Amino acid sequence: MLVLSRQRDESIMIGDNIVVTIVDIRGDKVRLGINAPSEIPVHRQEVYEAIQRENLRAARLEPGDTEGLGRLADRGAAQGPKKPNDGPRR
Repeated sequence: MLVLSRQRDESIMIGDNIVVTIVDIRGDKVRLGINAPSEIPVHRQEVYEAIQRENLRAARLEPGDTEGLGRLADRGAAQGPKKPNDGPRR
């Protein structure tokens, strides 16, 4: 881990396009301003970890999650192929 000392209104660069600026220091709290391209997500660590947990939970299949899918496919096949909808007939 790189540890740097910065004062208020001073910045550090991460790569060529991320700037972290010390905005304010009050007691034991430091406010940071982060300027990064919009395609780079920036989250507090606890929010990032919650997102990762939710993504893992959503990616897992539970035993009953696929129940009934075969019946839906069979029902669609029994109805035959759908015809294109040309809109209302006059």
